[in-house]
Amino acid sequence: MKNLIYILTDYKDYFGSKIITFPHRSGMDKDMLKQYLKEKQFEVIYLSFPEIDLRKHDFRNRFVLYTSTEDFGYYYKSYIEDLIHALSLQGAFLIPPYRFLRATNNKVFMEMLRDLSDLNDLKNIRSKYFGSLGGLLKNLGEFTDDPYVIKKAAGAGSSGVYLSKNRSDLIKKCKRVSRTKHLRGRILEYARSLKHKNYYPDSKYRNKFIVQNFIKNLKNDWKVLIYGDKYYIFQRGVRENDFRASGSRKFIFTEEIPQGILEFCKKIFEHFNVPNISLDIAFDGNEFYLLEFQGLYYGTYGLEHSPFYYLYENAGWKIIHEKSILEQVFAESIVSFIYLNYMNKI
Repeated sequence: MKNLIYILTDYKDYFGSKIITFPHRSGMDKDMLKQYLKEKQFEVIYLSFPEIDLRKHDFRNRFVLYTSTEDFGYYYKSYIEDLIHALSLQGAFLIPPYRFLRATNNKVFMEMLRDLSDLNDLKNIRSKYFGSLGGLLKNLGEFTDDPYVIKKAAGAGSSGVYLSKNRSDLIKKCKRVSRTKHLRGRILEYARSLKHKNYYPDSKYRNKFIVQNFIKNLKNDWKVLIYGDKYYIFQRGVRENDFRASGSRKFIFTEEIPQGILEFCKKIFEHFNVPNISLDIAFDGNEFYLLEFQGLYYGTYGLEHSPFYYLYENAGWKIIHEKSILEQVFAESIVSFIYLNYMNKI
């Protein structure tokens, strides 16, 4: 069936992320989403992840939307990644592609996608990614006494994000983010080192992390959500005596935005080729920087609370003063993406 979309839900039977929900963190309203997609001539079948049997079901050339999760430890996300990767190997039309699931709440892979990109606008953020503290120490000569931003691979709302003061502080902060706490494993490793001569025990610092250049003197950054042709933007002030804006809750919806920021975001959005995206943008007065991005399962505050959004029409930006409904805007972005990318392949 050409206009059929499978939507995969988690073990709670939830799909997607949404700020204003009841019960709390229960995702989008599935009935509303189904109705808005139906109005666009698309039928929806909801399936939970365990209902998929790869021996019986063939999703080749089928449209598949899916959710992610922010469960502690990302145990269930690991399972979702396995299944979505398998569906990509089977030939499903995954929306968005698997790599964006892998990059969700995974800053190391996010930075790898940046490095693989041929879009030069992304390259003014330069990250080194490591799988252990030893990797940093072997490459310490690449770092100066300048401040650096250190980030755990996983984390939201600025958790696991630190700023080093100098090179010794860089090592100290990287120790903090990379430390692996596993008492039984440490005891076993110690016993092995006593039993076996020249045994090299596993490192206590094996959590992956990134180190990237620091942008000085920022008073705020900008959160930009893009759904198809609709752009939602708001300002996030940095915390008191801090350099971080994410999670500050100091949000301002203002039409006084830096000139060129929407064009910068549009270029990134078109480059990644996804139906919707969340972008964290910094502006130092001269350059725009893409701090982070997510292609699914991100905060929707900017859409649900914004009194306006921007449209790009006739080679210019037009502001629309109205509130938006997440499920409606999401459905529009999905259908537009399908027609642009897949309809000629079926």
